[in-house]
Amino acid sequence: MSDAVSLAPLHAPVTSLPGVGPARAALIEKAVGGGRVLDLLFHLPERIAERHPIASPEEAPAEAEAVLPLTPLMARAALSKATRRRYVEVRTEERVTLRFMGGALGHIERLLPRGERRWIAGRLRPEGDGFSCINPEVAKSPEALPPLEPVWPLTEGLKRGHLAPAMRAALERLPALPEWQDAALLRREGWPGFAAALRALHAPIAPPGPAPRERLAYDEVLADQLALALLRRHRRGQPGRARPGDGRLQAEALARFGHAPTPAQQAALAEIAADLAAPRRMLRLLQGDVGAGKTLVAVLAMLQAVESGAQAALMAPTELLARQHLRTLERLCPVPVALLAGSVKGRARRRVLEGLAEGTLPIVVGTHALFQEGVRFRDLGLAVVDEQHRFGVAQRLELAAKGMGADMLVMTATPIPRTLELTHWGEMEVSRIAEKPRGRQPIATRVIGAERLPEVVERLAAALARGERAYWVVRAITGGEHDDSVAAETRFAELSARFPGLVGLAHGELDVAVREAALADFAAGRTRLLVATTVVEVGVDVPEATIMLVEQAERFGLSALHQLRGRVGRGARPSSCLLVHSEGLSARERERLSILRDSEDGFAIAEEDLRLRGGGDILGTRQAGQRLYRLALRGEEEEGERAARRQAALIAMAAQDAAHLLHQDPMLDSPRGRAARLLLDLFGKREAAGYLAAG
Repeated sequence: MSDAVSLAPLHAPVTSLPGVGPARAALIEKAVGGGRVLDLLFHLPERIAERHPIASPEEAPAEAEAVLPLTPLMARAALSKATRRRYVEVRTEERVTLRFMGGALGHIERLLPRGERRWIAGRLRPEGDGFSCINPEVAKSPEALPPLEPVWPLTEGLKRGHLAPAMRAALERLPALPEWQDAALLRREGWPGFAAALRALHAPIAPPGPAPRERLAYDEVLADQLALALLRRHRRGQPGRARPGDGRLQAEALARFGHAPTPAQQAALAEIAADLAAPRRMLRLLQGDVGAGKTLVAVLAMLQAVESGAQAALMAPTELLARQHLRTLERLCPVPVALLAGSVKGRARRRVLEGLAEGTLPIVVGTHALFQEGVRFRDLGLAVVDEQHRFGVAQRLELAAKGMGADMLVMTATPIPRTLELTHWGEMEVSRIAEKPRGRQPIATRVIGAERLPEVVERLAAALARGERAYWVVRAITGGEHDDSVAAETRFAELSARFPGLVGLAHGELDVAVREAALADFAAGRTRLLVATTVVEVGVDVPEATIMLVEQAERFGLSALHQLRGRVGRGARPSSCLLVHSEGLSARERERLSILRDSEDGFAIAEEDLRLRGGGDILGTRQAGQRLYRLALRGEEEEGERAARRQAALIAMAAQDAAHLLHQDPMLDSPRGRAARLLLDLFGKREAAGYLAAG
């Protein structure tokens, strides 16, 4: 059986299933995130409802669903005072009030005719002298309400009765697939086979426990890690050029710098130098906490490339940051450096382009203008990308393509948990700078309530009068009818009235030139208070800024808050960060802000953020808004932390498993290797098989 034939039933559209026409297929595709039979099968239930037959509501279990007979008395339409949502309320002889949110009165009256016994399944709660149940399932007999039933996420217009038969038909299409998991691993973990795991969740005949979901989650992360390992091997196999350098330019730069690199910087430099000296292309991620000294490492790496006769380029996401890098490079580099950005025009631009093409300009720093079609290098040896998450992969590769066998170093100031190193950046080698250089100021962090803002504004007035500068960061740009987030434009208007002529505004919807001008005015001291969104999270270096105020701080991720805090503490003056929270802070939100208040270790904070968010934002989303893993283990509240730890353990285990498999079977042509090719196909990694030719 070939790969294509064996998986054909799963890649077929859901319209191939009986009873699924175009309209229903559109609803299914919206709910499950795809239009294939496989997408439907990967739409795992949120939970398995375990139902307990009872004779009277008094017997209802506290935290489980019950099945019991009820006799309706009357139904009425109502409006929730809290949510303004319409619902239908049905009272019964047994003192159980049923509420159907968003239901139509006529439909509910037909579903539960007065005086006729019906069986309901749902969770009963004590209410007054009786009980209540929200959105129960209703049937004419108890046999229609099975003791175990999957509860799938649905979308408007799609009912469980529509999805269940389609899911049963999809399960029937499951082909017999070879096992791609190691037999010893399956025995150790007690995991079922792939098809058995899907059936245990979508059509349970017994409580499935955690094993089926863990098995499927591991299948997905193994496919991811195997694809990354193949990509990494392919890139390592691409021909590069050895650029060992002789150290003379680096030594002069260090003399100009005036301090020896920290041990962490030295370790990162050694890893990068070894990569540059090797006859293969480097693809390395350099990550460091705020102020860790990544720029010095990048400068020395670029000078090593120049010592070897090549050119180097540093690409930044904004012209303001590019100009900051330019000042650093001009101060440290004993060779010519130039800027290429949108503002560089006419004769100045022609000189830069000619210098790059002729090789007389060894180092250039700029924005996305660097990879435009008219930019040609004589010999680009090293491309450095700062704040690489601000660029698309295609843009990053376009810059690297400017040179034959060019090495690439990407930098990020966002500390990344080890788990995410294996996912977002798994195709790269990673260097960490986990300590800060000498001279960085500690930042006093305080957590205060919004009711104290008037007091804060008065203290801010005194600080501005002393010549200090401050950031005031909010989440939203403009106010929304259904969003109570504080808006940047609102705060800007209010604070401009209080501090006329001293307030600037920067957010993502401003024209780039306007935003850059606002940032430049703040950096030059023409304004002293900058109201902004998270556009200032990275890449803004104003040593004179001493105050960072973040409003509605509980709505930001811890890593984002830490990056914002890192905008201050860059000069000689003491600095502070005020985390202003809304009223009614929950215990979990208070715990998160306390972590930031008590620690300045960005890597520890990133790990805590991952732990506290569980399978949510961090494990659940990419920066582009796509879900990282659709089958990831997830848990609510107290279960979220356990699920996140287990998911992280699965990712680490899969990274080792993928490396071992490729070591034992480089071309994936053993029985398990051929099955692993099917695994790649199942999880959308088919192109990774093309890297096998790299050996």
